[in-house]
Amino acid sequence: MCILAILYRVAKNTPILVAANREEYYSRPTQAPKIQSGTPRVICGIDREAGGTWLGVNQFGLFAAVANRRKLYVPPQPRSRGLLCRELLGFATAKEAAQYAAKELSTGRYAGANYICADAKYAAVVHGGNKVEIVELEPGLHLLSGGDVDDLSDPRHEFVYRMLTLHKLDSPVTFLAVASRVFARPADSYGRRGVVLVGPEYGTVSSTLLSLPKKIQQAIFQYAPGPPNTHPYEDLSALLRQVLSAGRSKQKDKDGQLAVAKSRQAKNVR
Repeated sequence: MCILAILYRVAKNTPILVAANREEYYSRPTQAPKIQSGTPRVICGIDREAGGTWLGVNQFGLFAAVANRRKLYVPPQPRSRGLLCRELLGFATAKEAAQYAAKELSTGRYAGANYICADAKYAAVVHGGNKVEIVELEPGLHLLSGGDVDDLSDPRHEFVYRMLTLHKLDSPVTFLAVASRVFARPADSYGRRGVVLVGPEYGTVSSTLLSLPKKIQQAIFQYAPGPPNTHPYEDLSALLRQVLSAGRSKQKDKDGQLAVAKSRQAKNVR
């Protein structure tokens, strides 16, 4: 399971702000986020056991993440949920990615999962529990973990929502500063009044802070390679900006080609 907060289309000039803690077995091998080979360009971490990811961003500004959830019937050999998350990062838009996630989850090949897909124009959570459902996200603060999106009956959802909304979240600086403190707070023995989970074999294994603004040079990717209350965040923003710049360069090339084509067409008309 994981827990994630997304502030969607609220902060000025920054459509997507994310804070997320990953929870996993400590023994599961993991590769820290880096730029992956292939196209489109993607920055994400890799689960070395199955080859998938839990969270990433591609060159088109598409953010995708997955959180495990309960499901009554799980196939004997389920396909990796992280592999599906990695596949979602191959799409150009969040809407296409969400539709693909719903289609895949409907095959019944997966254990329970929630996926979130977001870009500057569209965001949705795909519930893949006992039924598959796409929930489109309106502008605002949204929370996701192992149940339905924005379920405030979940003690950690309620805690995160209450702590974050004590502040006016109108800028990336404010959101990331507040979220870094909230997501670093250990939960009590009942999993309440905190976010970080610590168990003998399973718990919080990493944390991510993400800002996807309109200006690429202001994009932020910070990653803590362990519980954020004991591991400082490392700044991977330069890698994120490199990925986003690849998408912007391709768009400029496409716009340039379109302009040339229109110019030639106009000359032919004359």
